[in-house]
Amino acid sequence: MRTDIVHIGAGELTYEIRNIVAVGEKLQGLGIKTYWENIGDPVAKGEEIPLWMKELVARYAMENAGYGYCPTRGVRSTREFLAAKVNRLGGVQIGADDILFFNGLGDAISKVYGLLRRTARVVVPTPSYTTHSSAEAAHAGDRPVTYRLDPHNHWFPDLEDLENRIKYNPAVAGILIINPDNPTGAVFPEHILRSIVALARKYDLFIIGDEVYQRIVYNGQRIIPLAEIIGDVCAINMRGISKEMPWPGSRCGWIEVYNARRDPMFQQYVASILNAKMLEVCSTTLPQLVLPAIITHPEYNAYLNERIRRYERAASIAYDIFKEVDGLVVNRTNGAFYMSVVFAPAALNHAQSLPIENREVRAHIEELVARPGTALDKRFVYYLLAATGICVVPLSSFATEHQGFRTTLLERDEERFRRTCAIMAAAIRGYLASDSQDSQDSQDSQDSQDSQGSQDSQGSQGFQGSQGSQGLQ
Repeated sequence: MRTDIVHIGAGELTYEIRNIVAVGEKLQGLGIKTYWENIGDPVAKGEEIPLWMKELVARYAMENAGYGYCPTRGVRSTREFLAAKVNRLGGVQIGADDILFFNGLGDAISKVYGLLRRTARVVVPTPSYTTHSSAEAAHAGDRPVTYRLDPHNHWFPDLEDLENRIKYNPAVAGILIINPDNPTGAVFPEHILRSIVALARKYDLFIIGDEVYQRIVYNGQRIIPLAEIIGDVCAINMRGISKEMPWPGSRCGWIEVYNARRDPMFQQYVASILNAKMLEVCSTTLPQLVLPAIITHPEYNAYLNERIRRYERAASIAYDIFKEVDGLVVNRTNGAFYMSVVFAPAALNHAQSLPIENREVRAHIEELVARPGTALDKRFVYYLLAATGICVVPLSSFATEHQGFRTTLLERDEERFRRTCAIMAAAIRGYLASDSQDSQDSQDSQDSQDSQGSQDSQGSQGFQGSQGSQGLQ
Protein backbone atom coordinates (compact mmCIF):
# COMPACT_ATOMS: atom_id res chain seq x y z
CA MET A 1 0.00 0.00 0.00
CA ARG A 2 1.17 3.58 -0.58
CA THR A 3 1.04 4.28 3.18
CA ASP A 4 2.26 1.98 5.93
CA ILE A 5 -0.89 0.87 7.76
CA VAL A 6 0.76 -1.50 10.25
CA HIS A 7 0.80 -0.36 13.87
CA ILE A 8 4.27 0.14 15.31
CA GLY A 9 3.57 -2.54 17.93
CA ALA A 10 1.92 -5.11 15.67
CA GLY A 11 4.91 -7.43 15.84
CA GLU A 12 4.61 -7.69 19.62
CA LEU A 13 1.09 -9.14 19.51
CA THR A 14 1.67 -12.87 19.92
CA TYR A 15 -0.31 -15.52 21.80
CA GLU A 16 1.41 -18.89 21.70
CA ILE A 17 -1.27 -20.44 23.94
CA ARG A 18 -3.57 -20.29 20.92
CA ASN A 19 -0.94 -20.42 18.18
CA ILE A 20 0.07 -23.93 19.14
CA VAL A 21 -3.55 -25.03 18.71
CA ALA A 22 -3.08 -24.64 14.95
CA VAL A 23 -0.16 -27.07 15.11
CA GLY A 24 -2.18 -29.51 17.21
CA GLU A 25 -5.13 -29.32 14.84
CA LYS A 26 -2.83 -29.95 11.88
CA LEU A 27 -1.49 -33.06 13.62
CA GLN A 28 -5.02 -34.18 14.45
CA GLY A 29 -5.75 -34.08 10.75
CA LEU A 30 -2.77 -36.41 10.29
CA GLY A 31 -4.14 -38.92 12.78
CA ILE A 32 -2.64 -37.74 16.07
CA LYS A 33 -4.92 -37.88 19.12
CA THR A 34 -4.30 -34.59 20.95
CA TYR A 35 -4.54 -33.88 24.68
CA TRP A 36 -4.93 -30.16 25.25
CA GLU A 37 -2.96 -28.99 28.28
CA ASN A 38 -2.30 -25.53 26.86
CA ILE A 39 -5.41 -23.45 27.54
CA GLY A 40 -6.81 -22.54 30.96
CA ASP A 41 -10.44 -23.28 30.14
CA PRO A 42 -11.96 -25.57 32.78
CA VAL A 43 -15.08 -26.10 30.68
CA ALA A 44 -13.07 -27.33 27.68
CA LYS A 45 -11.38 -29.81 30.03
CA GLY A 46 -14.72 -31.27 31.08
CA GLU A 47 -15.70 -29.16 34.08
CA GLU A 48 -19.35 -29.87 34.88
CA ILE A 49 -21.29 -26.66 35.43
CA PRO A 50 -23.75 -27.45 38.24
CA LEU A 51 -27.44 -27.52 37.50
CA TRP A 52 -28.26 -24.80 40.02
CA MET A 53 -25.90 -22.41 38.20
CA LYS A 54 -27.42 -23.21 34.82
CA GLU A 55 -30.91 -22.69 36.25
CA LEU A 56 -29.90 -19.28 37.63
CA VAL A 57 -28.51 -18.19 34.25
CA ALA A 58 -31.66 -19.52 32.53
CA ARG A 59 -33.88 -17.61 34.96
CA TYR A 60 -32.08 -14.32 34.30
CA ALA A 61 -32.08 -15.06 30.58
CA MET A 62 -35.88 -15.06 30.74
CA GLU A 63 -35.87 -11.43 31.87
CA ASN A 64 -35.89 -8.68 29.26
CA ALA A 65 -33.13 -6.71 31.00
CA GLY A 66 -30.49 -9.22 29.95
CA TYR A 67 -31.13 -8.43 26.28
CA GLY A 68 -30.68 -4.68 26.49
CA TYR A 69 -27.81 -2.27 26.99
CA CYS A 70 -26.59 -1.60 30.50
CA PRO A 71 -24.78 1.53 31.75
CA THR A 72 -21.30 1.94 30.28
CA ARG A 73 -19.65 1.24 33.65
CA GLY A 74 -21.83 -1.85 34.07
CA VAL A 75 -25.00 -2.89 35.90
CA ARG A 76 -25.13 -0.57 38.90
CA SER A 77 -26.52 -3.09 41.41
CA THR A 78 -23.71 -5.50 40.55
CA ARG A 79 -21.08 -2.78 40.87
CA GLU A 80 -22.51 -1.83 44.28
CA PHE A 81 -22.36 -5.50 45.29
CA LEU A 82 -18.70 -5.82 44.22
CA ALA A 83 -17.68 -2.52 45.82
CA ALA A 84 -19.18 -3.65 49.12
CA LYS A 85 -17.13 -6.87 48.95
CA VAL A 86 -13.95 -4.83 48.49
CA ASN A 87 -14.84 -2.48 51.32
CA ARG A 88 -15.44 -5.36 53.74
CA LEU A 89 -11.74 -6.24 53.40
CA GLY A 90 -11.03 -3.20 55.53
CA GLY A 91 -8.44 -1.64 53.22
CA VAL A 92 -9.05 0.84 50.43
CA GLN A 93 -12.67 1.98 50.15
CA ILE A 94 -14.37 2.29 46.76
CA GLY A 95 -17.78 3.08 45.31
CA ALA A 96 -19.79 1.66 42.44
CA ASP A 97 -18.35 4.27 40.07
CA ASP A 98 -14.85 2.97 40.75
CA ILE A 99 -15.76 -0.26 38.93
CA LEU A 100 -15.88 -0.63 35.15
CA PHE A 101 -16.98 -3.76 33.32
CA PHE A 102 -15.39 -5.13 30.15
CA ASN A 103 -16.02 -7.97 27.73
CA GLY A 104 -13.49 -10.17 29.50
CA LEU A 105 -10.13 -9.14 30.90
CA GLY A 106 -8.59 -9.30 27.44
CA ASP A 107 -10.75 -6.28 26.60
CA ALA A 108 -9.70 -4.55 29.81
CA ILE A 109 -6.01 -5.27 29.26
CA SER A 110 -6.17 -3.92 25.72
CA LYS A 111 -7.59 -0.59 26.90
CA VAL A 112 -5.56 -0.22 30.10
CA TYR A 113 -2.28 -0.50 28.18
CA GLY A 114 -3.49 0.93 24.89
CA LEU A 115 -4.57 4.23 26.44
CA LEU A 116 -1.25 4.89 28.16
CA ARG A 117 1.01 7.51 26.63
CA ARG A 118 3.28 5.57 24.27
CA THR A 119 6.42 6.57 26.15
CA ALA A 120 4.99 5.42 29.51
CA ARG A 121 5.93 1.85 30.36
CA VAL A 122 4.54 -0.73 32.77
CA VAL A 123 7.13 -3.16 34.11
CA VAL A 124 5.67 -6.68 33.89
CA PRO A 125 6.89 -9.94 35.44
CA THR A 126 8.96 -12.43 33.48
CA PRO A 127 7.59 -14.93 32.81
CA SER A 128 4.35 -13.05 32.25
CA TYR A 129 0.87 -13.87 31.03
CA THR A 130 1.11 -13.19 27.31
CA THR A 131 -1.92 -10.93 27.02
CA HIS A 132 -0.33 -8.46 29.46
CA SER A 133 3.22 -8.56 28.09
CA SER A 134 2.10 -8.36 24.46
CA ALA A 135 -0.33 -5.50 25.12
CA GLU A 136 2.30 -3.54 27.03
CA ALA A 137 4.89 -4.07 24.32
CA ALA A 138 2.45 -3.32 21.50
CA HIS A 139 1.36 0.01 22.94
CA ALA A 140 5.02 1.14 23.11
CA GLY A 141 6.16 -0.50 19.88
CA ASP A 142 9.02 -2.14 21.74
CA ARG A 143 9.85 -5.24 23.74
CA PRO A 144 8.22 -5.47 27.18
CA VAL A 145 10.02 -4.07 30.20
CA THR A 146 10.25 -6.91 32.72
CA TYR A 147 11.24 -7.86 36.25
CA ARG A 148 12.29 -11.38 37.21
CA LEU A 149 10.25 -14.06 38.92
CA ASP A 150 12.81 -16.47 40.38
CA PRO A 151 12.27 -20.21 39.71
CA HIS A 152 14.86 -20.97 42.40
CA ASN A 153 12.79 -19.08 44.99
CA HIS A 154 9.22 -20.33 44.50
CA TRP A 155 8.78 -18.01 41.47
CA PHE A 156 8.68 -15.02 43.83
CA PRO A 157 9.56 -11.56 42.42
CA ASP A 158 13.20 -10.50 42.60
CA LEU A 159 12.66 -7.21 44.41
CA GLU A 160 16.17 -5.91 43.77
CA ASP A 161 15.75 -6.52 40.05
CA LEU A 162 12.35 -4.82 40.13
CA GLU A 163 13.72 -1.72 41.82
CA ASN A 164 16.62 -1.51 39.38
CA ARG A 165 14.20 -1.72 36.44
CA ILE A 166 12.31 1.22 37.94
CA LYS A 167 15.26 3.29 39.14
CA TYR A 168 17.23 3.18 35.89
CA ASN A 169 14.29 3.52 33.49
CA PRO A 170 12.43 6.80 34.08
CA ALA A 171 9.84 5.80 31.48
CA VAL A 172 8.40 3.21 33.91
CA ALA A 173 5.08 4.53 35.20
CA GLY A 174 3.49 1.35 36.56
CA ILE A 175 4.05 -2.15 37.92
CA LEU A 176 2.04 -5.25 37.02
CA ILE A 177 1.35 -7.87 39.72
CA ILE A 178 -0.41 -11.11 38.74
CA ASN A 179 -1.42 -12.90 41.95
CA PRO A 180 -2.01 -15.83 41.95
CA ASP A 181 0.36 -15.90 39.04
CA ASN A 182 -0.15 -17.12 35.52
CA PRO A 183 1.91 -18.88 34.17
CA THR A 184 3.78 -20.03 37.28
CA GLY A 185 1.02 -20.77 39.79
CA ALA A 186 2.88 -18.85 42.50
CA VAL A 187 1.05 -17.10 45.34
CA PHE A 188 3.02 -14.15 46.63
CA PRO A 189 3.47 -13.62 50.40
CA GLU A 190 2.34 -10.44 52.10
CA HIS A 191 5.83 -9.02 52.69
CA ILE A 192 6.63 -9.18 48.97
CA LEU A 193 3.36 -7.54 47.98
CA ARG A 194 3.86 -4.78 50.56
CA SER A 195 7.39 -4.25 49.25
CA ILE A 196 6.07 -3.79 45.71
CA VAL A 197 3.46 -1.32 46.92
CA ALA A 198 6.23 0.52 48.79
CA LEU A 199 8.28 0.75 45.58
CA ALA A 200 5.27 2.21 43.76
CA ARG A 201 4.87 4.79 46.51
CA LYS A 202 8.60 5.59 46.57
CA TYR A 203 8.85 6.19 42.82
CA ASP A 204 5.34 7.67 42.34
CA LEU A 205 4.03 4.81 40.17
CA PHE A 206 0.66 3.13 39.83
CA ILE A 207 -0.02 -0.60 40.10
CA ILE A 208 -1.96 -2.89 37.80
CA GLY A 209 -3.18 -5.96 39.66
CA ASP A 210 -4.51 -9.09 37.97
CA GLU A 211 -6.43 -11.12 40.55
CA VAL A 212 -8.66 -13.19 38.29
CA TYR A 213 -7.55 -16.29 40.25
CA GLN A 214 -7.96 -14.59 43.64
CA ARG A 215 -9.96 -17.37 45.29
CA ILE A 216 -8.16 -20.31 43.66
CA VAL A 217 -5.40 -20.91 46.22
CA TYR A 218 -4.38 -24.05 48.11
CA ASN A 219 -1.58 -25.85 49.95
CA GLY A 220 -2.32 -23.73 53.01
CA GLN A 221 -1.64 -20.45 51.21
CA ARG A 222 -3.62 -17.27 51.84
CA ILE A 223 -4.20 -14.71 49.16
CA ILE A 224 -3.55 -11.11 50.16
CA PRO A 225 -5.90 -8.97 48.03
CA LEU A 226 -4.33 -5.83 46.65
CA ALA A 227 -7.21 -3.84 48.13
CA GLU A 228 -6.04 -4.78 51.65
CA ILE A 229 -2.53 -3.37 51.30
CA ILE A 230 -2.62 -0.72 48.55
CA GLY A 231 -2.91 2.14 51.03
CA ASP A 232 -2.79 5.49 49.21
CA VAL A 233 -1.14 4.19 46.01
CA CYS A 234 -3.10 4.52 42.75
CA ALA A 235 -4.06 1.17 41.25
CA ILE A 236 -6.22 -0.68 38.74
CA ASN A 237 -7.18 -4.17 39.89
CA MET A 238 -8.56 -6.69 37.40
CA ARG A 239 -11.14 -9.33 38.31
CA GLY A 240 -13.39 -11.69 36.37
CA ILE A 241 -15.59 -14.78 36.39
CA SER A 242 -14.00 -16.85 33.63
CA LYS A 243 -11.81 -18.95 35.93
CA GLU A 244 -13.62 -18.96 39.26
CA MET A 245 -17.19 -19.82 38.24
CA PRO A 246 -15.97 -20.88 35.63
CA TRP A 247 -17.71 -19.07 32.78
CA PRO A 248 -15.00 -18.11 30.26
CA GLY A 249 -17.53 -17.86 27.45
CA SER A 250 -19.36 -15.06 29.26
CA ARG A 251 -16.45 -12.67 28.46
CA CYS A 252 -17.15 -10.82 31.69
CA GLY A 253 -14.46 -9.01 33.64
CA TRP A 254 -14.06 -5.72 35.45
CA ILE A 255 -11.52 -3.33 36.87
CA GLU A 256 -11.58 -1.83 40.34
CA VAL A 257 -9.92 1.59 40.49
CA TYR A 258 -8.20 2.47 43.77
CA ASN A 259 -7.30 6.02 44.87
CA ALA A 260 -7.94 7.66 41.49
CA ARG A 261 -8.74 11.00 43.10
CA ARG A 262 -5.35 11.19 44.80
CA ASP A 263 -3.58 12.01 41.54
CA PRO A 264 -5.07 14.25 38.80
CA MET A 265 -2.99 12.63 36.05
CA PHE A 266 -4.05 9.12 37.05
CA GLN A 267 -7.65 10.31 37.31
CA GLN A 268 -7.48 11.68 33.76
CA TYR A 269 -5.99 8.40 32.53
CA VAL A 270 -8.82 6.39 34.15
CA ALA A 271 -11.38 8.76 32.62
CA SER A 272 -9.91 8.06 29.18
CA ILE A 273 -10.49 4.32 29.73
CA LEU A 274 -14.14 5.03 30.60
CA ASN A 275 -14.51 7.27 27.55
CA ALA A 276 -13.09 4.56 25.31
CA LYS A 277 -15.60 2.12 26.77
CA MET A 278 -18.41 4.59 26.01
CA LEU A 279 -17.56 4.27 22.32
CA GLU A 280 -18.58 0.60 22.65
CA VAL A 281 -21.68 1.60 24.67
CA CYS A 282 -21.32 -1.16 27.28
CA SER A 283 -20.24 -4.71 28.05
CA THR A 284 -22.44 -7.80 27.87
CA THR A 285 -25.37 -7.40 30.27
CA LEU A 286 -26.55 -10.92 31.18
CA PRO A 287 -23.44 -12.17 33.04
CA GLN A 288 -23.33 -8.96 35.08
CA LEU A 289 -26.96 -9.39 36.13
CA VAL A 290 -26.55 -12.98 37.30
CA LEU A 291 -23.09 -12.61 38.90
CA PRO A 292 -24.24 -11.69 42.46
CA ALA A 293 -26.85 -14.45 42.50
CA ILE A 294 -24.28 -17.08 41.54
CA ILE A 295 -21.54 -16.22 44.00
CA THR A 296 -23.99 -15.81 46.90
CA HIS A 297 -25.80 -19.08 46.15
CA PRO A 298 -25.65 -21.45 49.17
CA GLU A 299 -23.93 -24.15 47.08
CA TYR A 300 -21.33 -21.91 45.44
CA ASN A 301 -18.55 -22.12 48.02
CA ALA A 302 -18.78 -25.92 48.32
CA TYR A 303 -18.66 -26.21 44.53
CA LEU A 304 -15.62 -23.93 44.29
CA ASN A 305 -13.84 -25.67 47.17
CA GLU A 306 -14.26 -29.07 45.53
CA ARG A 307 -12.53 -27.78 42.42
CA ILE A 308 -9.76 -26.17 44.48
CA ARG A 309 -9.08 -29.49 46.26
CA ARG A 310 -8.84 -31.16 42.87
CA TYR A 311 -6.29 -28.61 41.63
CA GLU A 312 -4.34 -29.08 44.85
CA ARG A 313 -4.12 -32.84 44.27
CA ALA A 314 -3.13 -32.32 40.64
CA ALA A 315 -0.42 -29.85 41.67
CA SER A 316 1.06 -32.42 44.06
CA ILE A 317 0.91 -35.20 41.45
CA ALA A 318 2.67 -33.09 38.82
CA TYR A 319 5.27 -31.83 41.29
CA ASP A 320 6.07 -35.31 42.61
CA ILE A 321 6.55 -36.66 39.08
CA PHE A 322 8.49 -33.79 37.49
CA LYS A 323 10.82 -33.18 40.44
CA GLU A 324 12.35 -36.62 39.85
CA VAL A 325 13.47 -35.70 36.33
CA ASP A 326 17.09 -34.60 36.10
CA GLY A 327 17.56 -31.35 34.21
CA LEU A 328 14.36 -29.66 35.43
CA VAL A 329 13.63 -26.89 37.92
CA VAL A 330 10.19 -27.55 39.41
CA ASN A 331 8.08 -25.61 41.92
CA ARG A 332 4.87 -26.78 43.55
CA THR A 333 1.89 -24.78 42.29
CA ASN A 334 -0.04 -22.99 45.06
CA GLY A 335 -2.68 -21.07 43.11
CA ALA A 336 -4.51 -20.82 39.78
CA PHE A 337 -4.26 -24.04 37.76
CA TYR A 338 -0.96 -23.97 35.92
CA MET A 339 2.55 -25.27 36.47
CA SER A 340 5.63 -23.84 34.80
CA VAL A 341 8.64 -26.14 34.54
CA VAL A 342 12.10 -24.84 33.60
CA PHE A 343 14.88 -26.75 31.87
CA ALA A 344 18.30 -26.38 33.47
CA PRO A 345 20.71 -24.10 31.58
CA ALA A 346 22.23 -25.79 28.52
CA ALA A 347 19.91 -28.80 28.90
CA LEU A 348 18.36 -28.20 25.48
CA ASN A 349 20.04 -28.18 22.09
CA HIS A 350 19.10 -28.37 18.41
CA ALA A 351 20.16 -32.02 18.05
CA GLN A 352 17.53 -33.46 20.40
CA SER A 353 14.37 -35.18 19.25
CA LEU A 354 11.74 -37.78 20.06
CA PRO A 355 10.71 -40.73 17.89
CA ILE A 356 7.66 -39.95 15.74
CA GLU A 357 5.98 -42.94 14.12
CA ASN A 358 3.96 -41.17 11.46
CA ARG A 359 6.24 -40.13 8.56
CA GLU A 360 4.02 -37.22 7.48
CA VAL A 361 3.81 -35.91 11.04
CA ARG A 362 7.56 -36.24 11.41
CA ALA A 363 8.17 -34.29 8.23
CA HIS A 364 5.84 -31.50 9.39
CA ILE A 365 7.53 -31.21 12.79
CA GLU A 366 11.00 -31.20 11.25
CA GLU A 367 9.90 -28.37 8.96
CA LEU A 368 8.58 -26.40 11.96
CA VAL A 369 11.68 -26.79 14.12
CA ALA A 370 13.97 -25.91 11.20
CA ARG A 371 12.51 -22.41 10.93
CA PRO A 372 14.94 -19.64 11.87
CA GLY A 373 14.57 -18.34 15.40
CA THR A 374 12.63 -21.33 16.76
CA ALA A 375 13.22 -21.33 20.52
CA LEU A 376 14.70 -24.49 21.99
CA ASP A 377 11.73 -25.04 24.28
CA LYS A 378 9.30 -24.56 21.41
CA ARG A 379 11.28 -27.25 19.56
CA PHE A 380 10.76 -29.57 22.53
CA VAL A 381 7.05 -28.74 22.73
CA TYR A 382 6.58 -29.59 19.03
CA TYR A 383 8.33 -32.94 19.43
CA LEU A 384 6.33 -33.69 22.59
CA LEU A 385 3.08 -32.94 20.77
CA ALA A 386 3.96 -35.11 17.78
CA ALA A 387 5.35 -38.03 19.80
CA THR A 388 2.77 -38.17 22.60
CA GLY A 389 -0.17 -36.01 21.53
CA ILE A 390 0.25 -33.85 24.65
CA CYS A 391 -0.02 -30.12 23.91
CA VAL A 392 1.68 -27.70 26.32
CA VAL A 393 2.99 -24.15 25.85
CA PRO A 394 6.68 -23.21 25.54
CA LEU A 395 7.67 -21.08 28.50
CA SER A 396 9.72 -18.74 26.29
CA SER A 397 6.45 -17.46 24.84
CA PHE A 398 5.67 -15.85 28.21
CA ALA A 399 8.17 -13.00 27.78
CA THR A 400 11.02 -14.85 29.45
CA GLU A 401 14.50 -16.10 28.66
CA HIS A 402 13.81 -19.28 30.64
CA GLN A 403 13.38 -22.38 28.53
CA GLY A 404 10.61 -24.67 29.70
CA PHE A 405 6.88 -25.29 29.38
CA ARG A 406 3.58 -24.44 31.02
CA THR A 407 0.96 -27.12 31.53
CA THR A 408 -2.49 -27.01 33.13
CA LEU A 409 -3.90 -28.87 36.16
CA LEU A 410 -7.45 -29.06 34.80
CA GLU A 411 -7.83 -32.74 33.88
CA ARG A 412 -10.75 -34.11 35.92
CA ASP A 413 -9.73 -37.76 35.62
CA GLU A 414 -6.98 -38.05 38.25
CA GLU A 415 -5.56 -41.29 36.89
CA ARG A 416 -5.42 -39.91 33.37
CA PHE A 417 -3.68 -36.80 34.71
CA ARG A 418 -1.14 -38.97 36.50
CA ARG A 419 -0.49 -40.91 33.28
CA THR A 420 -0.17 -37.66 31.33
CA CYS A 421 2.48 -36.36 33.71
CA ALA A 422 4.30 -39.72 33.66
CA ILE A 423 4.33 -39.78 29.87
CA MET A 424 5.61 -36.20 29.77
CA ALA A 425 8.35 -37.05 32.28
CA ALA A 426 9.43 -40.06 30.25
CA ALA A 427 9.40 -37.97 27.07
CA ILE A 428 11.53 -35.29 28.74
CA ARG A 429 14.08 -37.89 29.83
CA GLY A 430 14.16 -39.34 26.34
CA TYR A 431 14.45 -35.94 24.71
CA LEU A 432 17.27 -34.76 26.97
CA ALA A 433 19.17 -38.02 26.45
CA SER A 434 18.84 -37.97 22.68
CA ASP A 435 21.50 -36.68 20.30
CA SER A 436 21.80 -36.36 16.55
CA GLN A 437 23.10 -39.90 16.04
CA ASP A 438 20.41 -41.43 18.23
CA SER A 439 17.83 -39.36 16.39
CA GLN A 440 19.09 -40.50 12.99
CA ASP A 441 19.16 -44.15 14.07
CA SER A 442 15.62 -43.82 15.41
CA GLN A 443 14.33 -42.16 12.25
CA ASP A 444 16.06 -44.75 10.01
CA SER A 445 14.35 -47.48 12.01
CA GLN A 446 10.99 -45.75 11.70
CA ASP A 447 11.47 -45.21 7.97
CA SER A 448 12.00 -48.94 7.65
CA GLN A 449 8.78 -49.58 9.57
CA ASP A 450 6.98 -47.03 7.44
CA SER A 451 7.99 -48.84 4.28
CA GLN A 452 6.34 -51.96 5.68
CA GLY A 453 3.04 -50.10 5.96
CA SER A 454 2.95 -49.59 9.71
CA GLN A 455 3.40 -45.86 9.98
CA ASP A 456 -0.23 -44.94 10.58
CA SER A 457 -1.40 -47.97 12.53
CA GLN A 458 -0.98 -46.57 16.03
CA GLY A 459 -1.65 -42.81 15.69
CA SER A 460 -0.56 -41.17 18.94
CA GLN A 461 -0.89 -43.65 21.79
CA GLY A 462 1.56 -42.23 24.24
CA PHE A 463 5.33 -42.16 24.42
CA GLN A 464 6.07 -45.64 23.16
CA GLY A 465 9.58 -45.82 24.57
CA SER A 466 8.31 -45.94 28.14
CA GLN A 467 4.56 -46.21 28.27
CA GLY A 468 3.76 -49.14 25.99
CA SER A 469 0.90 -49.05 23.57
CA GLN A 470 -1.79 -47.83 25.96
CA GLY A 471 -0.56 -44.28 26.54
CA LEU A 472 -3.51 -42.06 27.47
CA GLN A 473 -6.16 -44.21 25.83
